[in-house]
Amino acid sequence: MQLNYSIEPVAESSLLIRFGNESSAALSLVIGDIARRIRLALGDYIMNVTPSYTTILIDYLPYRIASKHFLKRVIVCIDKAVSQENSLGEIVELPVYYHPDVGPDLALYQQQGLELEQVITLHTEPTYTVGAIGFAPGFAFMTEVAAPLRRSRHSSPRLSLPKGSVAIAEHQTAVYPNASPGGWNIIGNCPQPLFTPDHSPMVLWEIGTRVKFRAISREEFLDLGGEISPEQFQWGRTS
Repeated sequence: MQLNYSIEPVAESSLLIRFGNESSAALSLVIGDIARRIRLALGDYIMNVTPSYTTILIDYLPYRIASKHFLKRVIVCIDKAVSQENSLGEIVELPVYYHPDVGPDLALYQQQGLELEQVITLHTEPTYTVGAIGFAPGFAFMTEVAAPLRRSRHSSPRLSLPKGSVAIAEHQTAVYPNASPGGWNIIGNCPQPLFTPDHSPMVLWEIGTRVKFRAISREEFLDLGGEISPEQFQWGRTS
């Protein structure tokens, strides 16, 4: 793809790569490739490489390498990624139990005329791309959700969501890796661990990873370690 970008210092030991292209699955693949190349080629000089939808933040060690030399090597990584066709790679498949017991916001879709099977089909048909990782360790923002499933975040977030809650907000979908507050629309639960700090790698994905959801039965969900406890969905007070 034709890539437009700029590189600017944002601190004494940090560079920010800004891409002028609109956020897209194709751009996420390129950004993920660039970030990997930077880590491999400049691992002795960097502290962090943080890619996102349209940027990559690089924190490096200026006492180990001159800034101008570091910049040149970053540009080489970008040029190599752009000049080579990006491989789509393998797809991470996630099992999901779609049911009101673990997806309390399925009722909202039924109110707009979508039956459970339609929601499942619309959510499992696409192959999503991770565009950003944040909010919580292992929380991956994936696009693009089918138009009929897009809903705004709740105006008042829940105080608690169970680990593995599968969620939708606007054009994005995600899975909560751990129990946490959250304002997204919950449609199911994934029993597969997504954040394992005692293992390497700790998470299943990086920017540009492709993800596919697979519907599973209640029995398979329980066999995989899933838990059904609707009372875990706790709302806070609304003003």
